[in-house]
Amino acid sequence: MELFSEKLLLIALFVLIIHSIETLAYAVRLSGARVRLLASALSLFNVMVMVSRLANMMQQPFTGSLVDSAPQNNALAFVESQYRVIIGSSTLGTVIGILLLPTFISIFSRAIIHLSEERGSIPGLVKKGMTVTYIKRGFTHFHLPKLSYLKNVRLADIPVKLFLINMVITAIYTIGVLSALYAAVLVPERATTAIMASGLINGLATILLIIFVDPKISVLADDVINQRGSYLKLKNVALMMITSRLLGTVLAQVFFLPGAKYIAWFTRFIV
Repeated sequence: MELFSEKLLLIALFVLIIHSIETLAYAVRLSGARVRLLASALSLFNVMVMVSRLANMMQQPFTGSLVDSAPQNNALAFVESQYRVIIGSSTLGTVIGILLLPTFISIFSRAIIHLSEERGSIPGLVKKGMTVTYIKRGFTHFHLPKLSYLKNVRLADIPVKLFLINMVITAIYTIGVLSALYAAVLVPERATTAIMASGLINGLATILLIIFVDPKISVLADDVINQRGSYLKLKNVALMMITSRLLGTVLAQVFFLPGAKYIAWFTRFIV
């Protein structure tokens, strides 16, 4: 049981890192618009996405092993309790990302400028950032969010439809792998089919995100750079999307079991 606890802690840590990084990715666009170097910002954004995807790939085998180590006489309750802890860590990771957002907007703003100076060399940027001077300088940018950050946020500026879409997509993405693994416990005779469905679910969630959410933020960032829109509006929308993401991780707790049952039901038409 002690080994299992360490395993669960490791998985939760990976998931926390994943959701913290994906939350902080919003800071990259804000920073890019702030220093008017959006193309360089998108390069840095892609690096962050790659890191989060790598962490996601690393945690998946461990998450699956929780099913293998579940007791035969109480497998469903055992796996559900562990997976709800993992979903909870995604919420905690998003909260940490929110708390670090002002800090990383400042850090990313300077990182994007340095990336431009390095002519797009990520290794060169990392080498410069790992020096003692730049590490010390990075700590000087640390500051927690303040209520004044929400001073000019107006509810009327929040696109409700986009808010809800992002919340639902985040919930689906959060429980995609977990619901598929739980479905494998529900229908052990179709376990492999259920597990493989996780890639389809996350793929669809990613496609929906690319189609409905990302273009909206990118256009707003372009408007700021081309002086057709305000940085304040972009910041307000980014804060709205981050809040939507946080609520999506909470909604994932509600979607978890119905999602697993739907996957288990759907596998009947594949096998």
